[in-house]
Amino acid sequence: MKYQFIRDHRSEFTMTKMCQILQISMSGFYQWRNRIPSARSRQNDRLKQCIFKLFSEHNGMAGSPMITADLHDDPDFCNVSENRVARLMRKMGLKCKTLKKWVVTTDSKHNEPVAPNLLNRKFDVKIPNTVWVSDITYLKVGRHWYYLTVFIDLFSRSIVGWDLSRSLERHSVIRALKKAIM
Repeated sequence: MKYQFIRDHRSEFTMTKMCQILQISMSGFYQWRNRIPSARSRQNDRLKQCIFKLFSEHNGMAGSPMITADLHDDPDFCNVSENRVARLMRKMGLKCKTLKKWVVTTDSKHNEPVAPNLLNRKFDVKIPNTVWVSDITYLKVGRHWYYLTVFIDLFSRSIVGWDLSRSLERHSVIRALKKAIM
């Protein structure tokens, strides 16, 4: 780690000063720099390239178990362990994107009065703008969820008001209703 720091900052600081501050000898640095990488470190370098390629192919959704399983199809890495893959992924800063637990947003167990069913499933309307229905649905856009509130005229089946919001609050419904009324 100290040797890598010296190698990376040679243009900014003198070798003598860095070796003094880091308490290492210059000969130790040159010995490290000229050392031939071991077979294990060369294999780790090749393995890191394969791990990064597989991680990218899975769009960051693959963890060490899945990447290890994919590596076992390669004859060069058929004996690599999951722990080794996990350790190299940590060193490379690769973290699998985790799926969040599904959250139920509907509260059916409440003591509030249920609204009366005025339409009674009679959706045939003869006059425009006499019956509106509304619905809220959620959409995933990129990494975020949005809630779409719509008001529909049952006569023309057209949208008379809508609102898109990042939160499921009453303000979105009120804004959509105001757009419908205007």
